[in-house]
Amino acid sequence: MIPAELGFLLLTSHMGDPDRKPLTVAQFRDLTKMAQQMEKPLLDRSLTPEDLMDLGCRPDFAWRICNLLEDEARLQRYLAQAQELDCYPITRLNELYPSRVRKYLGLESPGCLWAKGDFCVLSQPLVGLVGSRDLREDNLAFAKELGKQAALQGYTLVSGNARGADSAAQTSCLENGGMVVSVVADALGSHALQERVLYLSEDDFDKEFSSQRAISRNRIIHTMGEKTFVAQCTLEKGGTWDGTVKNLRFGWSPVFCYHDGSTAMQELIQRGADGVDISDLNDIAGISPTVITMD
Repeated sequence: MIPAELGFLLLTSHMGDPDRKPLTVAQFRDLTKMAQQMEKPLLDRSLTPEDLMDLGCRPDFAWRICNLLEDEARLQRYLAQAQELDCYPITRLNELYPSRVRKYLGLESPGCLWAKGDFCVLSQPLVGLVGSRDLREDNLAFAKELGKQAALQGYTLVSGNARGADSAAQTSCLENGGMVVSVVADALGSHALQERVLYLSEDDFDKEFSSQRAISRNRIIHTMGEKTFVAQCTLEKGGTWDGTVKNLRFGWSPVFCYHDGSTAMQELIQRGADGVDISDLNDIAGISPTVITMD
């Protein structure tokens, strides 16, 4: 890893210590903007609080940044622990970092994504799948069919590894010889290596599950795929609804909802999503968003 990538980790990782206070995404974004104002990189010395204060940092924030950057010995131990569990960091500076995540989230994207598994799955075009944990029969069939057709049509499926739509689509994709990116909300290191699966986590490789992580990872799914499919959701409730509404607001990827007649799906269509049926999945490449023209 180059020094800048190590800096990403030093500033954004807990490194196994819950009491360590890394920068938030917003704080890291602000620091990145400040750093872009520097006339030239510091090649012959370490960054000082004075350098940061010259850029407009508050003194307490400048000292906090420099203290975080001094934790190099702990970082090396943490990286060694990660490697033992086959977990590897992909910073925003790494060529393996998902380009659509970087493009559409910009400075709001995670400074680092931890990865475990088969990186070859990133060689194919990707489609995303989100949905509820408790699925109705028809919605379950939609999730499974999307996983199957993604495999048969040469797409890698991106989903969230949760019970319900995620696991149904992922299992179907793998059973049909496909590839999966699984964006997890629990400890990355706890997942066993699996052929044709790449696990990703936007937080430390050893961070446990939280509902906030489950909600936050949806933006990764919605930006990684060139299209995002919604198998089922609940009106104005839950991570599927929250992530899909944000996608429609910011235009991360075209959204296609299973046309199940529910109030939630009808509302998403009103907000700019397109409705699709199971039969439409026979040609994923041919599914395109409705273009509204002004007379």
